[in-house]
Amino acid sequence: MNERPVPPDANWLDMLEAACIGIGVRAAYQPIVGTERGDVVGYEALIRFPGYEEKSPQVWFTQARAAGMADQLEALALRTALAARPTLPENCFLALNVSPDLLTNPKIRNVWKEQGDLSGLVIELTEQSRIESYTWLEPDLNQLRHAGALIAVDDAGAGYAGLRHLLALRPAIIKLDRELVQGLQKDEAKRALIEMLGVFASRVDAWILAEGVEQAEELDALAALRVPLVQGYYLAQPSNPWAQPAADVRVRLRAQSTATRTSTVSALVEPALTASTIAEAGSIFSEHFLVDWVVLIDHSRRPVSVLSPESTMHGLTLSTLKANARTPILAALDRAVTREPGVRFSPLMITDDNGSLVGIVRMERLITTLTATATVKTRG
Repeated sequence: MNERPVPPDANWLDMLEAACIGIGVRAAYQPIVGTERGDVVGYEALIRFPGYEEKSPQVWFTQARAAGMADQLEALALRTALAARPTLPENCFLALNVSPDLLTNPKIRNVWKEQGDLSGLVIELTEQSRIESYTWLEPDLNQLRHAGALIAVDDAGAGYAGLRHLLALRPAIIKLDRELVQGLQKDEAKRALIEMLGVFASRVDAWILAEGVEQAEELDALAALRVPLVQGYYLAQPSNPWAQPAADVRVRLRAQSTATRTSTVSALVEPALTASTIAEAGSIFSEHFLVDWVVLIDHSRRPVSVLSPESTMHGLTLSTLKANARTPILAALDRAVTREPGVRFSPLMITDDNGSLVGIVRMERLITTLTATATVKTRG
């Protein structure tokens, strides 16, 4: 049985009453950046409480929900954020957070009516409350879309924003949970999941947006994975309208984009775990159950073959195909597809000019890169 939330004390009720009429609150805006050119394409509006000792928005909305004032506080947050909408830079969208269970609330509906045309707005459905089915929200979602708004799902890959809800909502933007982004450059399982979500997004005509980017290496990994939209403290903190990321961030993204578009496999390489024997590889798979490939190397770190958990169990190798890091992508793919069917989709082992292992390139990445390049050329 779910426990009823503890009602806030009198002090909290007084603060909520004041905040719900705009006292001591303001909106902050965090840039959302496109990885293709490093330009700002949108902003996420976030409510702040500078007039109070308690600064955490999560605490405020939790207290408001316990007091039965969640609709009032969310409506106030939306109006505060939308006050700057007339000055929103051209070709940028404005993302607004809304709890799904409040979407049908009259106070929230009135906010949209006041705005009229919702073009350029992105409505993010957040995880403030658990929603088992979005069917009952379809009329409101359809009205928002008809008025010009786009729908986004927040924290995909965590909480209740599962694949079932992604299928039901068909959002225009899928926001990756920050837990998926943290340490991405060192975690092959996270890379694989982001790749999977990217394929899903492309099939349903949606965009992937990675939030919580706090390190340069995370940004590099997301750009290499062709995640189109990013935001986070590394790029820019939430601030007054309309902040821009630092110049070096734009330079970094443009350099990464140029590298990704080049015709060699060097832009697609990812790190690989290595082993000197098949038995050692078996131990790696046993200790790290999310690892799907290990490269067998000789005493000079030259790659010998690719191993999978299944092949290791039977003492077999999957592929001995190696390619220099400067090999053209199309040439690498042509060589890879000539392999026997059983090993055709195992990764390529990538080497430097001395023949030492640099990493692996997955077939999926070869194919999607060529497909993306062809799509860009077609649209151009």
